[in-house]
Amino acid sequence: MTTTFAPAPDWGRMVRLPGVYAPQADSALLAGAVGRERAVAGGDVLDVCTGSGALALHAARLGARVTAVDIGRRAVLTARLNALLAAHRIAVHRGDLLGSLLPGSTFDVLISNPPYVPAPEAVPPRHRDAVAWDAGPDGRLLVDRVCDAAAPALRPNGVLLMVHSALNGPDATVRRLAAAGLDAEITDRVTVPFGPVLRARLPWLRRNGLLADRTDDREELVVVRAEKH
Repeated sequence: MTTTFAPAPDWGRMVRLPGVYAPQADSALLAGAVGRERAVAGGDVLDVCTGSGALALHAARLGARVTAVDIGRRAVLTARLNALLAAHRIAVHRGDLLGSLLPGSTFDVLISNPPYVPAPEAVPPRHRDAVAWDAGPDGRLLVDRVCDAAAPALRPNGVLLMVHSALNGPDATVRRLAAAGLDAEITDRVTVPFGPVLRARLPWLRRNGLLADRTDDREELVVVRAEKH
């Protein structure tokens, strides 16, 4: 298991429209995992919940043929603009997870940094900045859906790499992927200070038992890797 947190890659010149998720510590952690996958160079990579397109561009710089998907119009426009700025050919689609792709589309590597922040609202927002991070009371609304969509979208020996918080129950992610027939494990971990969203929700997180330590103000991020055999 990797525990050393590699520095963030050089994302290059990027633009970001309001409400689009900017590359942060979770993006950097996932980028490190992407860089270790041999199948990325020369392979077909799908970036689900692409946001600014930072991870899609990272995979493209490593030699991948990249498709990126996001449900947000601003995210799709941002990712397309950033691909133009970087002079990389990336197919960016607007849609709900894999729903915008051709039926039967498969990939060598699927990467995802989905919204995963636990939120009081059961239904995620659609027209606020929080659409980039809110994911229901347990933070798993999108995490579980990515897990369920991964196996059909992967080729034999294909790999899913997904980052989320320890607040979401990484062991549950591993179990769900294993139930879908994938060989899954947690490969990367890093602990970072809470950002402003989680700091603002500390009382709610504590009331709902999502923080074991009432004095805790740090979050563990994890990358779950799952391989299809």
